[in-house]
Amino acid sequence: MTMEMQAVATANTVLLSGRVAAEPEERVLPSGDRLWTCRLVVPRTDVRVLASGRRGPSVDVVDLAGWSGRVRRSMSTWHAGDVVGVEGALRRRFYRAGGQTASRVEVEVTAARVLRRATSG
Repeated sequence: MTMEMQAVATANTVLLSGRVAAEPEERVLPSGDRLWTCRLVVPRTDVRVLASGRRGPSVDVVDLAGWSGRVRRSMSTWHAGDVVGVEGALRRRFYRAGGQTASRVEVEVTAARVLRRATSG
């Protein structure tokens, strides 16, 4: 490891802005803990051309989880199509499903706000 690499501080900070894919949902875990979840569609700025000649994905879909009271209150007001900004940390969560252990990666949201409401049709 070079001296330059040693001097770099590490951090797990995620900043995203994108469109809420569907209505957020409140979940109550077996422990009684409550959280709000939803998916955020985030446009990519660098669309790649794959080896096959096809274009790569132009968006990423990111799972969000809101645990704190303030974030849960904010997420509870979101609607599909709203554009939101979130700050948080990347988390890998393990759970039991169908008798097996599974995992998923999501952003644990620590701050969130609506940037633009969806237009109703």
